[in-house]
Amino acid sequence: MIIGIDASRIDETDGTGTNNYSNNLIMALGDLDRKNKYVLYFRDLPKNYNVGNANVSTRILGSPIFWTQFRLSLECLTKPPEILFVPAHTIPIIRRPKLKTIVTVHDLGAEFLEAYHRFPQKIYLNWSTQYIARHATHMIAVSNSTKKDLMDTLKVPSSRISVVYEGVDHKFFYRRDAQEVRKVRLKYGLDSKYLLFVGTIQPRKNIIKLIQAYAKLQNRKVDLVLVGKPGWLYDEIYKAPKKYSVSSFVKFLGFVSEEDLPSLYSGSEAFVLPSLYEGFGLPILEAMACEVPVITSNTSSMPEVSGDNALLVKPNDVNDMSYNLSRILNEEDLRLKLKDKGREWARKFSWEKAAKETIRVFEKVYRE
Repeated sequence: MIIGIDASRIDETDGTGTNNYSNNLIMALGDLDRKNKYVLYFRDLPKNYNVGNANVSTRILGSPIFWTQFRLSLECLTKPPEILFVPAHTIPIIRRPKLKTIVTVHDLGAEFLEAYHRFPQKIYLNWSTQYIARHATHMIAVSNSTKKDLMDTLKVPSSRISVVYEGVDHKFFYRRDAQEVRKVRLKYGLDSKYLLFVGTIQPRKNIIKLIQAYAKLQNRKVDLVLVGKPGWLYDEIYKAPKKYSVSSFVKFLGFVSEEDLPSLYSGSEAFVLPSLYEGFGLPILEAMACEVPVITSNTSSMPEVSGDNALLVKPNDVNDMSYNLSRILNEEDLRLKLKDKGREWARKFSWEKAAKETIRVFEKVYRE
Protein backbone atom coordinates (compact mmCIF):
# COMPACT_ATOMS: atom_id res chain seq x y z
CA MET A 1 0.00 0.00 0.00
CA ILE A 2 1.37 3.42 -0.99
CA ILE A 3 0.30 6.17 1.42
CA GLY A 4 0.92 9.81 0.57
CA ILE A 5 1.02 12.20 3.53
CA ASP A 6 0.72 15.97 3.56
CA ALA A 7 3.85 16.63 5.65
CA SER A 8 3.89 20.38 5.06
CA ARG A 9 3.41 21.12 8.77
CA ILE A 10 6.14 18.82 10.06
CA ASP A 11 8.83 21.51 9.80
CA GLU A 12 6.78 24.29 11.36
CA THR A 13 7.87 24.79 14.97
CA ASP A 14 5.33 27.37 16.13
CA GLY A 15 4.01 25.13 18.87
CA THR A 16 0.42 24.83 17.62
CA GLY A 17 -1.44 21.62 18.38
CA THR A 18 -2.01 20.75 14.71
CA ASN A 19 1.66 21.07 13.83
CA ASN A 20 2.77 19.09 16.89
CA TYR A 21 0.27 16.36 15.96
CA SER A 22 1.56 16.18 12.38
CA ASN A 23 5.18 16.07 13.47
CA ASN A 24 4.82 13.43 16.17
CA LEU A 25 2.46 11.16 14.26
CA ILE A 26 4.47 11.18 11.02
CA MET A 27 7.67 10.44 12.95
CA ALA A 28 5.96 7.54 14.75
CA LEU A 29 4.55 6.12 11.50
CA GLY A 30 8.01 6.17 9.94
CA ASP A 31 9.57 4.45 12.94
CA LEU A 32 6.88 1.80 13.30
CA ASP A 33 5.67 0.73 9.85
CA ARG A 34 8.08 -1.22 7.65
CA LYS A 35 5.40 -2.87 5.50
CA ASN A 36 3.67 0.01 3.71
CA LYS A 37 5.34 2.62 1.53
CA TYR A 38 5.07 6.30 2.47
CA VAL A 39 5.55 9.39 0.33
CA LEU A 40 5.85 12.60 2.35
CA TYR A 41 4.85 15.78 0.54
CA PHE A 42 6.67 18.96 1.62
CA ARG A 43 6.43 22.58 0.50
CA ASP A 44 10.18 23.11 1.04
CA LEU A 45 13.18 20.97 1.89
CA PRO A 46 12.59 20.00 5.54
CA LYS A 47 15.15 21.12 8.13
CA ASN A 48 14.02 18.93 11.01
CA TYR A 49 13.24 15.62 9.33
CA ASN A 50 15.62 12.97 8.03
CA VAL A 51 14.29 9.99 6.09
CA GLY A 52 15.78 6.96 7.81
CA ASN A 53 13.69 4.12 6.37
CA ALA A 54 13.81 2.60 2.90
CA ASN A 55 10.02 2.58 2.66
CA VAL A 56 9.74 6.36 3.25
CA SER A 57 10.43 8.84 0.46
CA THR A 58 9.88 12.58 0.08
CA ARG A 59 8.55 14.89 -2.59
CA ILE A 60 9.25 18.62 -2.50
CA LEU A 61 6.29 20.39 -4.10
CA GLY A 62 7.27 24.03 -4.28
CA SER A 63 4.46 26.58 -4.51
CA PRO A 64 4.25 29.97 -2.77
CA ILE A 65 0.43 30.04 -2.58
CA PHE A 66 -2.54 27.62 -2.70
CA TRP A 67 -0.21 24.69 -2.00
CA THR A 68 -2.94 22.17 -1.17
CA GLN A 69 -5.39 23.16 -3.90
CA PHE A 70 -2.81 23.64 -6.63
CA ARG A 71 0.52 21.87 -6.11
CA LEU A 72 -0.63 18.92 -3.99
CA SER A 73 -3.71 18.62 -6.19
CA LEU A 74 -1.51 18.40 -9.32
CA GLU A 75 0.62 15.70 -7.69
CA CYS A 76 -2.48 13.68 -6.81
CA LEU A 77 -3.62 13.88 -10.42
CA THR A 78 -0.32 12.94 -12.09
CA LYS A 79 1.35 10.63 -9.53
CA PRO A 80 -1.35 9.62 -7.10
CA PRO A 81 -0.71 7.40 -4.08
CA GLU A 82 -3.27 4.74 -3.17
CA ILE A 83 -4.29 6.70 -0.06
CA LEU A 84 -3.78 10.39 0.68
CA PHE A 85 -3.59 11.21 4.39
CA VAL A 86 -3.87 14.85 5.49
CA PRO A 87 -3.30 15.45 9.22
CA ALA A 88 -5.45 18.58 9.31
CA HIS A 89 -8.86 19.55 7.95
CA THR A 90 -8.47 19.77 4.17
CA ILE A 91 -7.99 17.79 0.95
CA PRO A 92 -7.41 18.84 -2.68
CA ILE A 93 -10.67 19.54 -4.48
CA ILE A 94 -9.25 18.39 -7.81
CA ARG A 95 -7.94 14.83 -7.57
CA ARG A 96 -8.44 11.46 -9.22
CA PRO A 97 -11.93 10.15 -8.42
CA LYS A 98 -10.58 6.80 -7.19
CA LEU A 99 -8.04 8.34 -4.81
CA LYS A 100 -8.97 7.41 -1.24
CA THR A 101 -8.57 10.28 1.24
CA ILE A 102 -8.24 10.25 5.02
CA VAL A 103 -8.29 13.50 7.00
CA THR A 104 -7.76 14.25 10.68
CA VAL A 105 -10.33 16.61 12.18
CA HIS A 106 -9.01 18.24 15.35
CA ASP A 107 -12.08 20.22 16.33
CA LEU A 108 -15.06 22.23 15.08
CA GLY A 109 -14.10 25.37 16.95
CA ALA A 110 -14.81 27.64 14.01
CA GLU A 111 -18.36 26.26 13.91
CA PHE A 112 -19.09 26.59 17.64
CA LEU A 113 -17.06 29.71 18.51
CA GLU A 114 -17.17 31.63 15.24
CA ALA A 115 -16.81 35.03 16.94
CA TYR A 116 -13.47 33.95 18.38
CA HIS A 117 -11.83 33.05 15.06
CA ARG A 118 -10.13 35.35 12.58
CA PHE A 119 -11.54 36.38 9.21
CA PRO A 120 -10.98 35.05 6.56
CA GLN A 121 -9.39 31.96 8.18
CA LYS A 122 -12.66 31.00 9.88
CA ILE A 123 -14.46 31.08 6.51
CA TYR A 124 -11.88 28.75 4.95
CA LEU A 125 -11.79 26.47 8.00
CA ASN A 126 -15.56 26.10 8.09
CA TRP A 127 -15.73 25.52 4.34
CA SER A 128 -12.89 22.97 4.30
CA THR A 129 -14.36 21.02 7.23
CA GLN A 130 -17.78 20.94 5.58
CA TYR A 131 -16.15 19.85 2.32
CA ILE A 132 -14.29 16.90 3.82
CA ALA A 133 -17.44 15.93 5.74
CA ARG A 134 -19.07 15.38 2.36
CA HIS A 135 -16.16 14.19 0.22
CA ALA A 136 -13.34 12.60 2.26
CA THR A 137 -13.33 8.80 2.17
CA HIS A 138 -12.75 8.62 5.91
CA MET A 139 -12.07 10.92 8.87
CA ILE A 140 -9.95 10.53 11.97
CA ALA A 141 -11.33 12.40 14.99
CA VAL A 142 -8.91 13.04 17.86
CA SER A 143 -11.61 12.43 20.49
CA ASN A 144 -15.09 10.98 20.85
CA SER A 145 -16.23 14.52 21.54
CA THR A 146 -15.00 15.63 18.11
CA LYS A 147 -16.60 12.57 16.50
CA LYS A 148 -19.92 13.47 18.12
CA ASP A 149 -19.59 17.06 16.85
CA LEU A 150 -19.02 15.77 13.31
CA MET A 151 -22.04 13.50 13.52
CA ASP A 152 -24.37 16.04 15.15
CA THR A 153 -23.31 19.21 13.33
CA LEU A 154 -22.21 17.99 9.89
CA LYS A 155 -24.27 14.78 9.79
CA VAL A 156 -21.29 12.51 9.08
CA PRO A 157 -22.20 8.84 9.61
CA SER A 158 -20.34 7.05 12.39
CA SER A 159 -18.97 4.48 9.92
CA ARG A 160 -16.88 7.19 8.22
CA ILE A 161 -15.17 8.34 11.44
CA SER A 162 -12.50 6.60 13.52
CA VAL A 163 -11.34 7.97 16.86
CA VAL A 164 -7.57 7.97 17.37
CA TYR A 165 -6.31 9.78 20.44
CA GLU A 166 -3.21 11.95 20.33
CA GLY A 167 -0.14 10.81 22.23
CA VAL A 168 2.48 11.99 24.70
CA ASP A 169 6.23 11.66 24.15
CA HIS A 170 7.12 10.10 27.51
CA LYS A 171 10.84 10.24 26.74
CA PHE A 172 10.49 14.02 26.72
CA PHE A 173 7.57 14.87 29.01
CA TYR A 174 8.48 13.57 32.47
CA ARG A 175 9.06 15.20 35.83
CA ARG A 176 12.36 17.07 35.77
CA ASP A 177 14.69 17.27 38.75
CA ALA A 178 15.08 20.33 40.97
CA GLN A 179 18.25 21.50 39.23
CA GLU A 180 16.66 21.54 35.77
CA VAL A 181 13.56 23.28 37.12
CA ARG A 182 15.68 25.89 38.93
CA LYS A 183 17.62 26.65 35.73
CA VAL A 184 14.47 27.24 33.68
CA ARG A 185 12.81 29.29 36.42
CA LEU A 186 15.89 31.51 36.55
CA LYS A 187 15.82 31.85 32.74
CA TYR A 188 12.26 33.21 32.82
CA GLY A 189 12.52 35.17 36.07
CA LEU A 190 10.07 32.97 37.99
CA ASP A 191 10.96 33.69 41.62
CA SER A 192 7.65 32.69 43.21
CA LYS A 193 5.53 29.56 43.13
CA TYR A 194 3.16 29.62 40.18
CA LEU A 195 0.09 28.25 38.46
CA LEU A 196 0.70 27.48 34.77
CA PHE A 197 -1.29 27.86 31.57
CA VAL A 198 0.06 26.69 28.18
CA GLY A 199 -1.68 27.55 24.91
CA THR A 200 -2.21 30.20 22.26
CA ILE A 201 -3.28 33.54 23.73
CA GLN A 202 -6.77 33.81 22.25
CA PRO A 203 -10.37 34.12 23.55
CA ARG A 204 -11.23 30.43 23.12
CA LYS A 205 -8.76 29.60 25.89
CA ASN A 206 -10.89 31.60 28.37
CA ILE A 207 -7.87 33.38 29.82
CA ILE A 208 -9.71 36.50 30.98
CA LYS A 209 -11.97 34.44 33.24
CA LEU A 210 -8.91 32.58 34.50
CA ILE A 211 -7.34 35.92 35.47
CA GLN A 212 -10.59 36.97 37.14
CA ALA A 213 -10.70 33.70 39.10
CA TYR A 214 -7.07 34.11 40.10
CA ALA A 215 -7.75 37.67 41.27
CA LYS A 216 -10.45 36.35 43.63
CA LEU A 217 -8.01 34.13 45.55
CA GLN A 218 -7.92 35.25 49.19
CA ASN A 219 -4.36 34.32 50.13
CA ARG A 220 -2.46 34.81 46.90
CA LYS A 221 0.86 33.03 47.46
CA VAL A 222 1.48 32.09 43.84
CA ASP A 223 1.88 33.84 40.51
CA LEU A 224 -0.08 33.02 37.36
CA VAL A 225 2.25 32.20 34.46
CA LEU A 226 0.85 32.14 30.90
CA VAL A 227 2.92 30.44 28.20
CA GLY A 228 2.03 30.81 24.52
CA LYS A 229 2.33 33.04 21.50
CA PRO A 230 -0.31 35.71 20.82
CA GLY A 231 -3.03 34.40 18.53
CA TRP A 232 -5.88 36.77 17.72
CA LEU A 233 -8.33 39.04 19.55
CA TYR A 234 -5.82 39.14 22.38
CA ASP A 235 -5.78 42.86 23.32
CA GLU A 236 -8.31 42.51 26.13
CA ILE A 237 -6.46 39.45 27.45
CA TYR A 238 -3.22 41.37 27.90
CA LYS A 239 -5.12 44.23 29.55
CA ALA A 240 -6.94 41.94 32.00
CA PRO A 241 -4.23 41.74 34.74
CA LYS A 242 -4.28 45.53 35.15
CA LYS A 243 -8.09 45.61 34.98
CA TYR A 244 -8.36 43.11 37.85
CA SER A 245 -5.45 44.59 39.85
CA VAL A 246 -3.10 41.61 39.58
CA SER A 247 -0.51 42.98 37.13
CA SER A 248 2.43 42.24 39.42
CA PHE A 249 1.37 38.59 39.80
CA VAL A 250 0.50 37.63 36.20
CA LYS A 251 3.38 36.89 33.84
CA PHE A 252 3.05 36.41 30.06
CA LEU A 253 6.14 34.50 28.88
CA GLY A 254 5.15 34.38 25.20
CA PHE A 255 6.33 31.49 23.05
CA VAL A 256 8.93 29.34 24.85
CA SER A 257 11.16 26.66 23.38
CA GLU A 258 9.81 23.13 23.58
CA GLU A 259 12.92 22.09 25.53
CA ASP A 260 11.82 24.30 28.46
CA LEU A 261 8.22 23.07 28.68
CA PRO A 262 8.77 19.94 30.83
CA SER A 263 10.65 22.00 33.44
CA LEU A 264 7.98 24.71 33.39
CA TYR A 265 5.31 22.05 33.95
CA SER A 266 7.38 20.34 36.65
CA GLY A 267 8.00 23.57 38.54
CA SER A 268 4.34 24.60 38.70
CA GLU A 269 1.92 24.09 41.56
CA ALA A 270 -0.79 23.11 39.09
CA PHE A 271 -1.62 23.31 35.40
CA VAL A 272 -4.83 25.13 34.40
CA LEU A 273 -6.63 24.81 31.04
CA PRO A 274 -10.06 26.48 31.39
CA SER A 275 -10.88 26.53 27.65
CA LEU A 276 -14.37 27.08 26.30
CA TYR A 277 -13.77 24.34 23.72
CA GLU A 278 -11.01 21.86 22.83
CA GLY A 279 -10.91 19.08 20.28
CA PHE A 280 -8.39 17.25 22.45
CA GLY A 281 -6.27 19.40 24.81
CA LEU A 282 -2.87 17.71 24.72
CA PRO A 283 -1.26 19.98 27.39
CA ILE A 284 -3.52 18.22 29.93
CA LEU A 285 -1.64 14.96 29.35
CA GLU A 286 1.76 16.65 29.09
CA ALA A 287 1.23 18.18 32.53
CA MET A 288 0.05 14.86 33.96
CA ALA A 289 3.13 13.11 32.53
CA CYS A 290 5.22 15.68 34.43
CA GLU A 291 3.32 14.75 37.63
CA VAL A 292 1.46 18.06 37.94
CA PRO A 293 -2.16 18.30 39.18
CA VAL A 294 -4.55 19.58 36.52
CA ILE A 295 -7.59 21.85 36.52
CA THR A 296 -9.58 21.93 33.28
CA SER A 297 -13.05 22.64 31.92
CA ASN A 298 -16.02 20.28 32.12
CA THR A 299 -16.90 20.89 28.44
CA SER A 300 -16.19 19.32 25.02
CA SER A 301 -13.28 16.85 25.04
CA MET A 302 -11.57 17.90 28.27
CA PRO A 303 -13.37 15.51 30.65
CA GLU A 304 -12.69 12.70 28.15
CA VAL A 305 -8.97 13.51 27.87
CA SER A 306 -8.42 14.02 31.60
CA GLY A 307 -10.55 11.10 32.73
CA ASP A 308 -11.32 11.07 36.45
CA ASN A 309 -7.89 12.55 37.12
CA ALA A 310 -8.37 16.33 37.17
CA LEU A 311 -10.49 18.97 38.84
CA LEU A 312 -13.22 19.96 36.39
CA VAL A 313 -14.58 23.51 36.45
CA LYS A 314 -17.41 25.36 34.76
CA PRO A 315 -15.51 27.59 32.31
CA ASN A 316 -18.05 30.44 32.50
CA ASP A 317 -18.31 30.40 36.30
CA VAL A 318 -15.50 32.53 37.77
CA ASN A 319 -16.43 31.65 41.35
CA ASP A 320 -16.31 27.92 40.64
CA MET A 321 -12.93 28.30 38.97
CA SER A 322 -11.54 30.37 41.83
CA TYR A 323 -12.83 27.88 44.40
CA ASN A 324 -11.03 25.01 42.64
CA LEU A 325 -7.83 27.03 42.26
CA SER A 326 -7.94 27.53 46.02
CA ARG A 327 -8.52 23.81 46.59
CA ILE A 328 -5.57 22.77 44.44
CA LEU A 329 -3.30 25.18 46.29
CA ASN A 330 -4.43 24.37 49.84
CA GLU A 331 -5.40 20.69 49.92
CA GLU A 332 -2.17 18.70 49.90
CA ASP A 333 -3.92 15.30 49.87
CA LEU A 334 -5.88 16.32 46.78
CA ARG A 335 -2.70 17.51 45.04
CA LEU A 336 -0.88 14.23 45.72
CA LYS A 337 -3.89 12.18 44.61
CA LEU A 338 -4.18 14.06 41.31
CA LYS A 339 -0.42 13.82 40.69
CA ASP A 340 -0.41 10.05 41.12
CA LYS A 341 -3.61 9.40 39.18
CA GLY A 342 -2.63 11.78 36.40
CA ARG A 343 0.79 10.19 35.92
CA GLU A 344 -0.74 6.73 35.52
CA TRP A 345 -3.49 8.02 33.22
CA ALA A 346 -1.03 9.80 30.89
CA ARG A 347 0.85 6.52 30.38
CA LYS A 348 -2.16 5.23 28.42
CA PHE A 349 -1.42 7.75 25.63
CA SER A 350 1.58 7.49 23.30
CA TRP A 351 2.44 8.40 19.72
CA GLU A 352 3.34 4.76 19.03
CA LYS A 353 -0.18 3.75 20.01
CA ALA A 354 -1.62 6.57 17.88
CA ALA A 355 0.48 5.42 14.91
CA LYS A 356 -0.65 1.78 15.29
CA GLU A 357 -4.30 2.81 15.35
CA THR A 358 -3.79 5.16 12.39
CA ILE A 359 -2.23 2.32 10.38
CA ARG A 360 -5.31 0.22 11.16
CA VAL A 361 -7.45 3.02 9.70
CA PHE A 362 -5.26 3.06 6.55
CA GLU A 363 -5.67 -0.70 6.15
CA LYS A 364 -9.43 -0.58 6.75
CA VAL A 365 -9.93 2.13 4.13
CA TYR A 366 -7.62 0.35 1.68
CA ARG A 367 -9.60 -2.91 1.98
CA GLU A 368 -12.90 -1.13 1.50
